[in-house]
Amino acid sequence: MDVMGDKATLFETGRFVQPSSREDTDTPDEAGEIADEAAEELRQRLAAEAGDVEAMSVLGAMLLRRGDLDGAEPHLRAATAAGDRAAANNLGVLLHQRGYADEAAGWWRIAAVAGSAAAAHALGRHHRERGDEPAAEYWLRQAAEQGHTLGAYALADLLEHRGDAGAEKWMRVAAERGHREAAYRLARALDRKAAREADGDNGVQVLDEVEQWYRQAAARGHRRAALHLGTILEKRGELKEAGRWYLTSAKDGEARAACALGFLLRDAGDTENAAVWWLRAAQDGDGNAANALGALHAERGETQTAERWYRAAMDAGDVNGAYNLGLLCAEQGRTAPAEQWYRRAAYAGHREAANALAILLLRAGDEKGAEPWFSKAAEAGSVDAAFNLGILHAGRGEEQAALRWYERAAAAGHTEAALQVGMARLRDGDEQEAERHLRCAAGGGSAEAAYRLATVLDARRPPEPAHELGEPVHRRSECEEWYERAASQGHRRAQVRVGMLAAARGDVAEAARWYREAAEAGSRNGAFNLGLLLAREGSEPEAAVWWTRAADAGHGRAALRLALVYARRGELAEGQRWADRAVALGPASVAERAARLRDALRQELSA
Repeated sequence: MDVMGDKATLFETGRFVQPSSREDTDTPDEAGEIADEAAEELRQRLAAEAGDVEAMSVLGAMLLRRGDLDGAEPHLRAATAAGDRAAANNLGVLLHQRGYADEAAGWWRIAAVAGSAAAAHALGRHHRERGDEPAAEYWLRQAAEQGHTLGAYALADLLEHRGDAGAEKWMRVAAERGHREAAYRLARALDRKAAREADGDNGVQVLDEVEQWYRQAAARGHRRAALHLGTILEKRGELKEAGRWYLTSAKDGEARAACALGFLLRDAGDTENAAVWWLRAAQDGDGNAANALGALHAERGETQTAERWYRAAMDAGDVNGAYNLGLLCAEQGRTAPAEQWYRRAAYAGHREAANALAILLLRAGDEKGAEPWFSKAAEAGSVDAAFNLGILHAGRGEEQAALRWYERAAAAGHTEAALQVGMARLRDGDEQEAERHLRCAAGGGSAEAAYRLATVLDARRPPEPAHELGEPVHRRSECEEWYERAASQGHRRAQVRVGMLAAARGDVAEAARWYREAAEAGSRNGAFNLGLLLAREGSEPEAAVWWTRAADAGHGRAALRLALVYARRGELAEGQRWADRAVALGPASVAERAARLRDALRQELSA
């Protein structure tokens, strides 16, 4: 039961009744309150002394409201004895304030039986506080059914506590009558319902109603409702209005709203004001805000301040604080404390900390110690940990175990895992599954996957149809699009392939551009093909430069081309040297031709 003793508490509980007629009212009509309370009290006192029962009741209520319990009690008892139910209810309030709860309940019962909804509400709460839920439900239902707003809310609270489906009905009744906490709790209940029905049209309708009730509660000053309303609006992209509700909630002391407002400001580029709100939230014990402050100072290189805020987050019960401390220490090369903080967060269930700890142990050569932490993180839902387990098993040659973890990570959207699954399926000959996974990985930004997908599509591409006059018709195919995507991401083999396709179309400039890009990135095939292109265009000296680069990187055909170039120039010794290099590099067909050229040059030199 609420502790009563001041005006606000009495009116909020609905137990204090200030009658304006013979009917009960839950709260006094402040708009009609007489400015000169002393004159009004005198008038009521004169009427009470003349035996006016209603005046006795009103005077007792006035004195009770003022805290004059000794003065109020005789008037309330006299009015109660004369059958005034409002006086009986207020006498119960007075006795409750004096600590006589059982006697108060007796008078509330008398008033409730006489039809006082406020007394029924007070009596219901009295029984609930004593654990008598059947009696509590009976009297609260009496109050609720008479239109008592607080009675409807208290009944809903009781039913919700018991898991009774009827709770929503009475919470809605209280909310519709303006009870802000009821509106908030109804919104929360509907929010959970919407989450369960998220995929259906009904779920959308429920979400609309959720917003309506949050808005109603927030408009009446409910700070948590304002926070949730801000969250809904932020998710919908209505950032300006979301910020206004966050601000309202934060000013009312809601630390989570201050934290959310900080993130909104940071995303808008206003880090200075973001820090102000994070500071306010962190000082109120919000661990998320403390972490945000830590990250802000870490970005500025203020590691000591960052560490202090991360510790504050940890002290506030936010396990991310320990994880962030681990990251901070790891970045500074302080491996031992990093491991300590990762362990602390990992033992508290932080899955990314468990993954980071496993990586730390693996780098230190402790594979046996790393594997259980990878497993724990993966089982907790860490996609990176599942991928890392795949790498761990693949390194041991345990291909099937590796594939299972890769598939698990790929199913959760891990790009590199999808690539590994695609490659495995290609090795197994399952081209359809390989293509599916390669598409996922390529769509996720993997250049290697885009290249591999292009090669799959390229292999099944039919021959280009010929023009009726015999000239080939070049149509842009899907495989070319994937080659180009991989090439634009810097994939050297894709760049060479795009160059070859351009050359086949007769687009020498485009081919040269891609060959040059691949060659400059270290592709020996790109350097060789660029040399061929330049030689065909009559730039053999420049071609020789690129063939030299390719040959030095181990390209046998480039070495053979150089041998021929130097032989034609008459530089037989240099030609023989490159022919020897081509024989060593191969492949077999190149080695055979290079050996014949070498022998011919040798004979020429010895002649």
